[in-house]
Amino acid sequence: MGDSGVHGGGAGGPLAGVRVVELAGIGPGPFAAMLLGDLGADVVRVDRPEPSPLGIEPAYDVANRNKRSVVVDLKAPEGPGRVLDLVARADLLIEGYRPGVAERLGVGPDACLARNPALVYGRMTGWGQHGPLAARAGHDIGYTAVAGVLGLVAPTASALPDVSPAGPDGPPALPANLLGDYAGGSLYLVVGLLAALHHARATGAGQVVDAAIVDGAAHLTAVLQGLLAGGRWQDRRGVNLLDGGAPFYAVYPAADGGHLAVGALEPQFYAEFARLLELGPDAPGQWDTARWPALRARIAARFATRTRAAWEAVFAGSDACVEPVLTMRQAHAHEHLVGRGTYVEVDGVTQPAPAPRFSATPGALRRPPARPGADAAEVARDWGVPALAAEPADHAGPAAPARTPAPPTA
Repeated sequence: MGDSGVHGGGAGGPLAGVRVVELAGIGPGPFAAMLLGDLGADVVRVDRPEPSPLGIEPAYDVANRNKRSVVVDLKAPEGPGRVLDLVARADLLIEGYRPGVAERLGVGPDACLARNPALVYGRMTGWGQHGPLAARAGHDIGYTAVAGVLGLVAPTASALPDVSPAGPDGPPALPANLLGDYAGGSLYLVVGLLAALHHARATGAGQVVDAAIVDGAAHLTAVLQGLLAGGRWQDRRGVNLLDGGAPFYAVYPAADGGHLAVGALEPQFYAEFARLLELGPDAPGQWDTARWPALRARIAARFATRTRAAWEAVFAGSDACVEPVLTMRQAHAHEHLVGRGTYVEVDGVTQPAPAPRFSATPGALRRPPARPGADAAEVARDWGVPALAAEPADHAGPAAPARTPAPPTA
C-alpha cells in the first residue's frame, strides 16, 4: 500500500474491529463516521427509505466512503428492533437528530444501552441536548456566530475596499461550514467517541457523548480567550496579530487577481520576506505599529507589481513564509500535496486521503461511497442480523443528475 493510504480492499487502520452504527443524517455526523471508517472502523450507515435531502448522487457523496449501508424505516413497527439488533453488536453509535427525536423513534440512549451496556452513544447537534436553544433549528453559520467564532474571521483587504484594510468594521467572512460543522462538530464528536470507547473497554460501561457544535467551536477559541483575558487580544476582528491586523500576517492581491498569504511573524522570517519583496531600507519597521498602515500599503503596492506565479517564483525555497492562496482544484495539483499524496483520485473523484497518518496501522480508502441499502445482505451476514437481508437492496430513489446544480452565487 502506498503512502497515500489508498488500496482496493481488505481491513486495516488503528480502528480495525471497531463497529459503528450511523443513523443517517447530513453534515457533521456523516463526516465523523467517515473519519472513523477511514481509520479502519466497520461503519454501517442506517439509511432512511426516502432519498437524501441533499440530492447528491451517491458516487459523489465522499462523506459516505468506507461505509456500508442498510435501509431501515424507523417509523415501521419492526424498524427500531432492527436497529437495536445492530446496536447489540456495535461499539459506537452516531445520531444527529434534534433532542428527543431518537427517543421517540425507539432508538434513544436508554433503549440502546439497555441492549448493549458497553455502547458509546454519540449525539451530534448544533445547540446540544439542553439549553434555551436546544430544540431550535440551526446551521453552522448560526452556531459559530453565537459561539463567538464567526466574529473572529475578518475578510481580506480586497474583499471590502471601502473599509479599513483588514475589515474590522465590515461583516465577518464565511469560511464555508468548516469551523462549525466539521472542526467544532465532527472532530469533537470523534474525540469524545474514542475517549468513551477507551473507558468502555476498560470498565465495560458505555455512556452518552453530547457533542454540540457550539461547545466545540467555543473550545477552539481557548488560547484566544486567554489572550483576551490577559489584554493581549482585542475583541474586534481584523485588528489583532493573527487575524489580519498585522501587515505581515495578511493576504494580498497580486497583479493578476491571485492572492498571496503572508505569515512572516518571526523577525528572521520577516527579514527574509522584506528582502525578497524589496520593501526598501526606508520601509516602516516590523513592530512600528503606529506606521503599520504605511507598511501595509507598501507591501500591497509591491505585490501589485507582479502576478501570483511570479511572486511564487520569488519566494520559492525561502523561509519568508509566503504561499499562494489556492482554490480546491489548484490545491489538488500543488507539488507538496502531490508529493505527500494528500489528495487522491478514486473512481474519478478527487478527495483527501485519510488523515492523520499512522506508521504501523495506516488508514485506507477501502470502499467507495455507500449506495443506500446496497450492503444489506453483506451486513446481515457479517453482523449476524439476518432480518436486514429482507430489506430491499436499493432505496436510492430516482436517479440523480450527473452533477447536483450549484446554488446561485452572489
